[in-house]
Amino acid sequence: MPIHDQGYRRYSGGKAPRGYGWAVITRAGIRTLVAKRAFLGLLLLAWFPFFVRAVQIYAAANLPQAAFLAPTPSTFRDFLGQQDIFAFFITVYVGAGLIANDRRANALQIYLSKPLTRAEYVFGKLAILMTFLLLVTWVPAILLLIVQIAFAGNFTFFQNNAYLFPAITVFTFLDVTMVATAMLALSSLSKSSRYVGILYAAVIFFTQAVYGVLFAVTRSTSFSWVSFPANLTQVGDVIFRLPLKYSTPWPVSLLMILGLIAVSGLVLERRVRGVEVVA
Repeated sequence: MPIHDQGYRRYSGGKAPRGYGWAVITRAGIRTLVAKRAFLGLLLLAWFPFFVRAVQIYAAANLPQAAFLAPTPSTFRDFLGQQDIFAFFITVYVGAGLIANDRRANALQIYLSKPLTRAEYVFGKLAILMTFLLLVTWVPAILLLIVQIAFAGNFTFFQNNAYLFPAITVFTFLDVTMVATAMLALSSLSKSSRYVGILYAAVIFFTQAVYGVLFAVTRSTSFSWVSFPANLTQVGDVIFRLPLKYSTPWPVSLLMILGLIAVSGLVLERRVRGVEVVA
């Protein structure tokens, strides 16, 4: 059969809109993690405190002798504090290899050789981690608020504490953004996800240990700004209108959080680069 030269033809198919490449990375990352049974077990375990709190709210609304269990604004703040340990393990499990694995496989130049910007690549990876962190913080906290309204049969609590919805939203997104950007920055520094996980844990516990030593020496909580968990606690208490645990001015704690996010962004800007081939 003769082969006829078709020559050059213009591409007549559709073109994907620019700026949405990050969504492909995010969807693929989420599907990969959801397919792992161990990770699904971790997610289910992270939702256990939600069911405990839901039972507590039900009992307070329907049993007179359990009225002391009635929720208050601090209930939601305490719940988010309980989720910190699960958020820590999810951050290490999901985030440690997000960029480190691509660096080990020399996949960065492949990603960035496509019509994909560095910002889209970083945002796609960031969205993977933030999705799962919000799934165990913001989502159950908002559902608890809905559960309270449903079991109480009225909007009295919600009307008296209308600030809870924005408080939960602002605090969780600030928390998740700080944690996710820091982990992603650490992941860009190494090709070993195991090393990144250890480094992240060391940073968290080291800053808390330094504050513990300073507190033991000075007997003052004014140095809490050196600890990132303490900074989150301080800002969270302000957002939820609760008494402050530390004497550090909350703007200082907020500045430390924003500073960590900015430094993480700078690290990502420098480390996430394609390889230039010079002829």
